[in-house]
Amino acid sequence: MTLRFVAASRLPTPWAVFTMHGFEDSETGKEHLALTLGELDNTEPVLARIHSECLTGDALFSLRCDCGFQLQEALKRIAAEGRGALFYLRQEGRGIGLLNKIRAYHLQDQGADTVEANEQLGFEADMRDYSMLPSMLEHLGIKSVRLMTNNPRKVNAFASYGIQVDERIPLTTGLNPYNADYLDTKANKLGHLMKPEDYKDN
Repeated sequence: MTLRFVAASRLPTPWAVFTMHGFEDSETGKEHLALTLGELDNTEPVLARIHSECLTGDALFSLRCDCGFQLQEALKRIAAEGRGALFYLRQEGRGIGLLNKIRAYHLQDQGADTVEANEQLGFEADMRDYSMLPSMLEHLGIKSVRLMTNNPRKVNAFASYGIQVDERIPLTTGLNPYNADYLDTKANKLGHLMKPEDYKDN
């Protein structure tokens, strides 16, 4: 992947004034972001999250998933710590795109779970790619992270690119009647490290 840094700017949010770094993949034209806070290029592990774009959850407040809840919680935690990075990757619907995601939602409305819906459309259960991370991390000077995730694939992605994950921090938030089955599928079919009791205090 050929990823180039384009520009950076301030991004005021309800939780902190982050710095927004824009990157472009010259091969696909996809644009990715990193939101950072504080000094990152030192020896201390950086509180971080990889967040794949979810228009329905992040911007339209969907209760079908936990994505928007996780995005906000990660930014809150980074702001509370005063230092961290969130990588916002443009790979909607676990990599299948927005319109195919709507098609998958239609199949879920008929009774399929999120994995079955993707497979019925001819896709793998999770088609996300994390190969843009090394260039982004190198640009920001990040050598090691404390990663907010329930997904072991994200931990493995960092490790495969030689980035040290000092700690995996669970991110369990947003459980509601509309996404309970979705979260159960993530745990039982996709191997996400979370249990129903993890959500009791959220």
